[in-house]
Amino acid sequence: MFRFLLPVSILCMLYSCSVSNSHYSPDKKFGRRQLTEDYSLLKNILEQKHPSLYWYTPKDSIDFYFDSLQHAIADSMTELQFGWKILAPLTQKIRCGHTSFSMSKSWYKYARDKRIPSFPLLLKVWGDTMMVTGNLNQKDSLVKKGAFITSINGLPAKKLIQQMFQYLVLDGYADNVNYIRISANFPYYHRNIFGIYKNYRVDYTDSSGLNKTALLPMWVPPPADTAKKKKTIPLVKISRKQFKKERRESERSLSVDSTLNMALLSLNTFSTGGGRHLRSFIKKSFKKIKKAHIQNLVIDVRNNGGGDISMFVLLSKYIRHTPFKVADSAHAICKSLSPYTKNIRQGFLTNLGLFFLTKKRADGNRHFGYYERKFFKPKSKNHFDGQVFVLMNGPTFSASTLFCNAVKGQANVTLMGEDAGGGWHGNNGIMIPDIVLPHTKLRVRLPVFRLVQYMHVPKDGRGVPPDIYVPPAADAIIKGTDRKMEAVKAIIKNNSRNQQ
Repeated sequence: MFRFLLPVSILCMLYSCSVSNSHYSPDKKFGRRQLTEDYSLLKNILEQKHPSLYWYTPKDSIDFYFDSLQHAIADSMTELQFGWKILAPLTQKIRCGHTSFSMSKSWYKYARDKRIPSFPLLLKVWGDTMMVTGNLNQKDSLVKKGAFITSINGLPAKKLIQQMFQYLVLDGYADNVNYIRISANFPYYHRNIFGIYKNYRVDYTDSSGLNKTALLPMWVPPPADTAKKKKTIPLVKISRKQFKKERRESERSLSVDSTLNMALLSLNTFSTGGGRHLRSFIKKSFKKIKKAHIQNLVIDVRNNGGGDISMFVLLSKYIRHTPFKVADSAHAICKSLSPYTKNIRQGFLTNLGLFFLTKKRADGNRHFGYYERKFFKPKSKNHFDGQVFVLMNGPTFSASTLFCNAVKGQANVTLMGEDAGGGWHGNNGIMIPDIVLPHTKLRVRLPVFRLVQYMHVPKDGRGVPPDIYVPPAADAIIKGTDRKMEAVKAIIKNNSRNQQ
């Protein structure tokens, strides 16, 4: 099987639908000296400033990974090669979901309008299972939706998934988030981890249970000028204000089902990009829920990757029956990012935060005392006292994991779905500036604080578990059915019948 030796960036240009950025070349090779300097700088910063470098991986193992990956640096590498072959596996070994690498801003600007060839099938991945959900090659009807992939290019599904996981960050051993990541864009991850092939040998089981093999060509997006013309849809111009409003509405929503006496509160982020808008939305939502005399509340945080801690605190106040804290412990291991401040985006502001918000304790660490001491009281006005169902899965991460932990175990609250991607014992965050490597301009997120959850469980590396486990199922995926939501509705209907 012929494997393309050209880097992905060259293929981007060959199949591009627009003129490349004259100020940036993705094919630029960096010499070993430059790459080693970037790598050594990153190593020094992580060793001196990361609060949990050895939390899940012992120091001798981290040292081994640092050394072995440094030796793996080639004489010359592109930004893409250095990022995916060196930095991705390195950050994965730290087992901190907030310590991840990303390409340079110039790369993202360059790739924004590029057409990149890739593996042709879209897959839903869970456990050791890979099921086809779509085909980028629309003219290819050989491998149909619902087929189960057993191997790609001779690599069995189980081993393939395990290898992909070696490049994806996570909290401890909470790997459920990576099943969702891979499922969201399997071609992207397969391309960056395994490379691009002219043809892919795919072994699969069809809908009748027969084992088959197919040789699928890589997907090559047609150039814009030769693509089949579609009916032109007139563009509707909207104001910047309207655009922001629509974006906020896509991030959170409230709907009421009067037949089930149920409200669905979807919160896809705790980020305060909308600032007062999210805070106001949460307050108004509980006011509406109270006014409508709703007895069943579903809070959907399946796509909530976190954000502002104060937003999780606010939401918890409407649900919790007793006072709670953010953390049993929240500390940094350094008093500033010096001497690396200039290499860290927003490093100066982070230093100010460390100076004004932390205090050195007897353990030698600098503690964020407010989060460790402050007890937040439940809301008295518009507090919800009915049945609460929290929908969760792998992308439930960071601050949304803190919310799940805060309400878990309360008599009227049921967590439903799959394990959260955020660590149950704790995680790293609060302040997360980017390290910007001077030569390649690749970025690595640097969490400054280690946060151990309020009333924390032992550190076993798992994510917050649901009270009722609702895993993916092939038939539901094919039909597009939301199993977790359907499971909640079934419980509400059953409870209603029992009360009659």
